[in-house]
Amino acid sequence: MDPCPFVRLMIESLALKLPLPTKPAGSGVYPSTTPCFCKLRIKNFPSQTALLPLCTTSGDSPPDSTTSSTGFHLDPTLLRRLSGKPITLSVSVYTGRMGRTCGVSCGKLLGRVNVCIDLEGADSRPCIYRNGWSKLGNEPDKPSAKLHLVVRSEPDPRFVFQFGGEPECSPVVFQIQENIRQPVFSCKFSADRNSRSR
Repeated sequence: MDPCPFVRLMIESLALKLPLPTKPAGSGVYPSTTPCFCKLRIKNFPSQTALLPLCTTSGDSPPDSTTSSTGFHLDPTLLRRLSGKPITLSVSVYTGRMGRTCGVSCGKLLGRVNVCIDLEGADSRPCIYRNGWSKLGNEPDKPSAKLHLVVRSEPDPRFVFQFGGEPECSPVVFQIQENIRQPVFSCKFSADRNSRSR
């Protein structure tokens, strides 16, 4: 039985490091009062949202706490379509509450990080596309927030089966291998559970 090539694209170790506030109290983003989150987008995929813990470590060391991983699943059809075409993962970082109020987004955009992903060979070996801190601001002389993320992919081979006939009465599972259909499992049900006499 040959596995079909699926790929898991994972975004993990998300954390945010904010610059020290230089303005008087009452302005800016403060770790104790302002929640932060990010939106992950890839063209033609539904966007995903993840909370961002604030990091207090100094320098470029890894964050002390991170969010659990989020990601995208790529099937064989999509992998064939994207073969040789790099895709872009866009991570937009916001402060404030998630969601919308009266049709207006509640969060304030802090910045955006784009990661270029080339899926060539991703169905046969693990790949790392980004690992570390990325600056969110565009002005080199001003302190800005930094986002830590690890973007990686790993093969996730799966086996494809197909049901034949009327699965609710007598399911037959077929293994599909190119143009060959081979039955691998079948069973019969004798009666409906609810129709038993008491």
